[in-house]
Amino acid sequence: MSPFFSVFRGLNHQAYTGHLPDLSHSSYFCKMEKTLIISGGTKGIGRAIVERFAQEGFTLVTCSRHAEDLTHLAKALKEKYPKIKLHTFVADLSQKGEVLHFAKAALEAVPQIDLLINNAGAFRPGDIATEPDGQLEWAIRTNLYSAYYLTRALLPPMLKRKKGHIVNICSVASLKAYPQGGSYSISKYALLGFSKNLREELKDKGIRVTAVMPGATWSDSWKGVDLPEERLMAAEDVAKAVWSAWDMGPSAVVEEIVLRPQQGDL
Repeated sequence: MSPFFSVFRGLNHQAYTGHLPDLSHSSYFCKMEKTLIISGGTKGIGRAIVERFAQEGFTLVTCSRHAEDLTHLAKALKEKYPKIKLHTFVADLSQKGEVLHFAKAALEAVPQIDLLINNAGAFRPGDIATEPDGQLEWAIRTNLYSAYYLTRALLPPMLKRKKGHIVNICSVASLKAYPQGGSYSISKYALLGFSKNLREELKDKGIRVTAVMPGATWSDSWKGVDLPEERLMAAEDVAKAVWSAWDMGPSAVVEEIVLRPQQGDL
């Protein structure tokens, strides 16, 4: 296993494999590329963002619930970018304990955080009156608490440096109610509220905050849907928008990005 590829399996620290780089030499810090920590980086928008920042030479840290998905990601990136530095961890971010363990492992893997992207999330259709009991709790844990606890755990080193950028992947369902949106839309409205409050708190601390609201985007959630390719957005276009927000000068911040398919919402 390459010294820059690692897998953290769930909550069992003893199952952690791979080797962390020796951070004791100042020359390592001098040569260190920018670092991105992104939750849910193996599929859809998250995967496209990982690919985009890999092109720019970022050191990458990401997680997924499934070790197999992380293995496939590592293999694909290693083939395209042989010198890439990637740390992968198995974690279910709907569980607070696993969020905190992922954050701890990420902080041990890299010396600094330049960009945090809260991307992990999931959709289950339903109406408030008829969706299964517990769906709201599941949606809030998965789509809101994951970002809340991960951000709180990773903020201290960013505050210490007075530098960094946090991107929250929200949804157009953060802005407008949709049929069958139910608890998903409630959780995404809350995530946008979290992002707005974070922006207000951090504006004088050197840390930028961006909320991204994508409309329908091709991902596993839309697999098998009988629609022409151009009816939904490509995940790569969302990744380009995230990169553009990151690539701003230090005196500017893109607070919110709304993207929709050219033909509008479905």
